[in-house]
Amino acid sequence: MSEKNKKGKKFVAAPEYPGGNAALKKFINGNLRYPEEALASQVEGVVHVSYTVTNDGNVEDVVVKKGIGYGCDEEAVRVISLLKYEPAHNRGFRVRSTLRTRIFFRLPAAPAPVIAYSVVKEKEKQKPAGKPAGNNSYGYTITIG
Repeated sequence: MSEKNKKGKKFVAAPEYPGGNAALKKFINGNLRYPEEALASQVEGVVHVSYTVTNDGNVEDVVVKKGIGYGCDEEAVRVISLLKYEPAHNRGFRVRSTLRTRIFFRLPAAPAPVIAYSVVKEKEKQKPAGKPAGNNSYGYTITIG
């Protein structure tokens, strides 16, 4: 097999987040705060962000490529600015890299309503001795809250 056909290392290495993509997603989801304006308007969607990782691993030049508004774009920029990458070394040189990511804004699940159900048997009244015991009466209480 010739040298041209072999798959080798990538020519340009990209900076990596410590812990990989799973740790990156966990960090973003852990630090993401849903904007009040978006909650009030019931807005959800995806914000596409482009940013530069410097030669020392810091994030600069965060730009929203496709946003959804209502404060979500600003929150995506804030969270991406908090990231700290392991710098990439290409052939011994530290380089700047431009990366892209998507930040998902999903409305929190509404809590299920609590329904309390109880059956209460009314106390039997003293009946005259001549009448047989017959109909029992019950009361129902349903509380939704």
